[in-house]
Amino acid sequence: MVPILFTGGTISMRLDPATGAAVPALSGQDILDHVPGLAAIAEVEGEDVSRLPGPHVTPEHMWRLARRAAAWLERPDVQGLVVTHGTDTLEETAYLLDLLLLSEKPVVIVGAIRTISEAGWDGPANLLAAVRVAAAPESTGRGVLVVMNEQILTASEAQKIHTESAGSFASPEFGPVGVLDAGKVLYVRRATRHGAWTGAGADTGLRVARLETTVDLIKSAAGADDRFLRCSLAAGATGIVIEAMGRGNLPPAMKPGIEAASAAGVPVVLASRYGAGSVQERYGYAGGGHDLAQLGVIFAGRLNGLKARMKLMVALACTRDDEELTAIFAETN
Repeated sequence: MVPILFTGGTISMRLDPATGAAVPALSGQDILDHVPGLAAIAEVEGEDVSRLPGPHVTPEHMWRLARRAAAWLERPDVQGLVVTHGTDTLEETAYLLDLLLLSEKPVVIVGAIRTISEAGWDGPANLLAAVRVAAAPESTGRGVLVVMNEQILTASEAQKIHTESAGSFASPEFGPVGVLDAGKVLYVRRATRHGAWTGAGADTGLRVARLETTVDLIKSAAGADDRFLRCSLAAGATGIVIEAMGRGNLPPAMKPGIEAASAAGVPVVLASRYGAGSVQERYGYAGGGHDLAQLGVIFAGRLNGLKARMKLMVALACTRDDEELTAIFAETN
């Protein structure tokens, strides 16, 4: 049996006649009524968890979703799980679930780019593909997967790369881990699943017993200073992720804010603002990666800023020790 948790997003939307704009409208059953052939793949059972647009989803919503997913996955009759989601925050939820859920059963996140009111509504085809992947024995042990446009992406690599294209989701650096070909699930490679470290909530089916949600994300830009870093510290951030330039470099005017964070015991994680490649201690000039490493900055490896923020939320629920946090992020290098 494959449960489907419906959380909203474009897959649940139609155009409002009064405004011509898309709004959430469909229940899970409404969507299922437009997906013929599901019964031939697996027995499904729907649950309406929420009906939120992607930008309305918060880490707290993601945490509640993770708890519901963990409860379903504990059932012995469940083969795998599907979650429908708004595409704007889909990659964040997918990666957070990948970090949190300890089950080896497949979990597939899916959405749509067009609404039921538009020609080419991709919701039914995407959902049918997602159930196929969740029900496939070959999907076991691969962590959380994203299925869109007949491609299978791993949560740690999936990115939304276009605002409204059928191919909006991709793994820019390595490509999909699999595809759906004439209804068959075909895997072409196995990606490393991040999260070998142990948290404090393993007996619940989740890695941790809570999330540390007060983690900010800051993007670097030419001529940037430390104003946003100081704003985060003043607002009580318990962790900060910076999307840096290149291999992990920042304008030198941002350094005082990092020094202030270090003095306050607030970990700073460095990711890249680009879509591929890793951050490293390559450059030794002021604000270069090597220089920043001396200030205690943690390098996020190949994770982008969105995913590094999710990982820091989970990691801070496990430990506040700098060495342990560094070791947790080292697995993504």
